[in-house]
Amino acid sequence: MPIGLSTHELERIDEIVASRRTIKRGSTLFRNGEKFSSLYAIRTGFFKTCVASEDGRDQVTGFQMAGEIIGLDGIVNDRHTCDAVALEDAEVCVMPFDRIEELSREVTSLQRHVHKIMSREIVREHGVMLLLGSMRAEERLATFLLNLVQRLHARGFSQSELILRMTREEIGSYLGLKLETVSRTFSKFAEDGIVEVKQRHVRILNTEALRDIVNPKACT
Repeated sequence: MPIGLSTHELERIDEIVASRRTIKRGSTLFRNGEKFSSLYAIRTGFFKTCVASEDGRDQVTGFQMAGEIIGLDGIVNDRHTCDAVALEDAEVCVMPFDRIEELSREVTSLQRHVHKIMSREIVREHGVMLLLGSMRAEERLATFLLNLVQRLHARGFSQSELILRMTREEIGSYLGLKLETVSRTFSKFAEDGIVEVKQRHVRILNTEALRDIVNPKACT
């Protein structure tokens, strides 16, 4: 929530949250084509968003964690354009969008905050397009790990350790890589002493080496 609000304004924003919903692992928060009515603030847990490709497979379009907003895809056409699936048991705060719009007219800082969230989503999507369009497998995975640990650290977690809530296959779908390529790249990072991998637990041993993979010119 935006900072610098009065107690009254904070109370008004609190009123936006209509309810909390618990989503079990593997269950769907919303589906592609479903009518859009609310944004969801993830209170606990982890989600993936995905769309069905022409051959029937799920194409992962993003991963969302506690402290982030999900459901922005539905604003444009009043219908969701992807499925949101819980990767672990999760809880979300339901925020009806008509109430957000109504209150945004009164509390201008809330309106700015919503616009920032939407802008951040656009920037993220541009980043993914760059990722898929021009990077090698090592660069894609390094970027993914750096981004994930940065987002987790902003929420009070470790800067160097993380537990992957998604499978290697889901990572590959998101990064445009085959499962074998993801596994092979993780193994190479481990052999090079950049990361330590034990199943889903990843410890980053050399953050600078990951950054150099993504941006080699920085070290010249």
